[in-house]
Amino acid sequence: MANLIINGKTINVDVEDDTPLLWAIRENVGLTGTKYGCGIAQCGACTVHIDGVAMRSCSVSVADAAGKQITTIEGLASGAALHKVQQAWLANDVPQCGYCQSGMIMAVAALLKEKPKPTDQDIDEAITNICRCGTFQQVREAIHAAANA
Repeated sequence: MANLIINGKTINVDVEDDTPLLWAIRENVGLTGTKYGCGIAQCGACTVHIDGVAMRSCSVSVADAAGKQITTIEGLASGAALHKVQQAWLANDVPQCGYCQSGMIMAVAALLKEKPKPTDQDIDEAITNICRCGTFQQVREAIHAAANA
């Protein structure tokens, strides 16, 4: 039994310690905004925040995440108010198919927390999530818009 703190709520999940956090979030807790993409921490579709740091949940074990503050895309907004990155995503028409977007938004929110006014180089270095639709220009515009919000 693992004790996870997800989006401010303590949740006990009955899984093996080496279970990837991604599967506990999706299958045991029922929060499906965090997506499975590659399973090897390359694409970023599964990005969540663990103690405020963007992490790829497919490569983090439940044991390593136990007792830490985990934020998923479902917990990023503050009540009915969207996070500034979510607002910028909508305003800049970023999503195409949308599959990678929750992980991308989580990565960007962490970047802006660390660097409120990132340069293009900062963005290139920090946002390594993959979007098969190729919306990288819209992503960059949305990041700058959120930084200026």
